[in-house]
Amino acid sequence: MNEYLLIESGGPPAGPGSHRFAGDAAQLVRQGEDVVLLLVENGVAGAVRGAMPELDALLGSGGELWVDAFSLRQRAVDAEDLVPGARLVEMRDVARKLLSPTVRMVWH
Repeated sequence: MNEYLLIESGGPPAGPGSHRFAGDAAQLVRQGEDVVLLLVENGVAGAVRGAMPELDALLGSGGELWVDAFSLRQRAVDAEDLVPGARLVEMRDVARKLLSPTVRMVWH
């Protein structure tokens, strides 16, 4: 099994690519891969309830959704507005994940 850290920085405001990227993350989970989708910068807008239905598939399949706490604060989004199952993280959490020798990272 592979371990993936997928990073989305554009989010729904950037167009449909972020929806496809989240869908790809869910597909990897369904194929048995260990996947964390990290939303940063404008990507955090996707974690707001109803913004990206693909996140429900990701979380429902066993994937993880991480949301950068700093980016969320910068955009004045309240944590209680996020989809259930989203985990707020700091960059130290991301750095720990990236330092794992088994992690493959993709930035979109």
